[in-house]
Amino acid sequence: MALRPVQVNVKAVDHAAVGRFWAQALGWSAYAGPAGRTTYVGPGGGLVWPHPVVLGIDVVGVPEGKPAVKNRMHLDLATTSAAHQAEWVARLLDLGARHADVGQGDDVPWVVLADPEGNEFCVLEPREVYRDTGPVAAVAVDCADPRAMARFWGAALDWTLREVTDDIAVFRSPGGVGPYLEFIRRPGDARTVPDRLHLDLLPAPGADPAAEAARLRGLGAADLDIGQGGDVPWTCLTDPEGHELCVLAPS
Repeated sequence: MALRPVQVNVKAVDHAAVGRFWAQALGWSAYAGPAGRTTYVGPGGGLVWPHPVVLGIDVVGVPEGKPAVKNRMHLDLATTSAAHQAEWVARLLDLGARHADVGQGDDVPWVVLADPEGNEFCVLEPREVYRDTGPVAAVAVDCADPRAMARFWGAALDWTLREVTDDIAVFRSPGGVGPYLEFIRRPGDARTVPDRLHLDLLPAPGADPAAEAARLRGLGAADLDIGQGGDVPWTCLTDPEGHELCVLAPS
């Protein structure tokens, strides 16, 4: 068996406000989660979960604000022209985003912003590879060893490994639709604080989530205690470089 990424989990003090921001930013809709503790962001027209193409954004309320360090995971947004990029950046700033400095310098063709609670993301210049992804081009993850990430995540997921070098490992869904998942070599960005963003993974229908979690441990994952207790229907783990992930129970 293998696991399917179904959403990016984002921690926020005000999950409703951050959810509204991302819904407006992407042209999607915000859906209230169970007991008012989360806000799910996905395409409009009614909640579809798991969505067959996109990775939704599940914004989860937490009491702590974002630490003053760069997230190791962020979203890259796709644009179709220089004018589209400029227009989107202006609209995002109007929605509550702000410019962010993550050491990118002044000569890069993409624009680094942060959402209202400081989670960084990039509005990319037009790139042919992202022409068919939808608004989210990629989920980008900083790592020390892309080849090691390719081995772990290649065995963990049902997604296809498209490219692996010393600098990057790239995955996409088996059908070649939706965003990419990219592990990008950034030495020195080891985990020092809890992740604000992580991937939620769903077992195939009929698969046992506990068995899937055990399989990931066999691949090098470790258990993670974030205070979730023993009665939740998901399992919190970290990959071999400490990136958080959750194995969900099928609904």
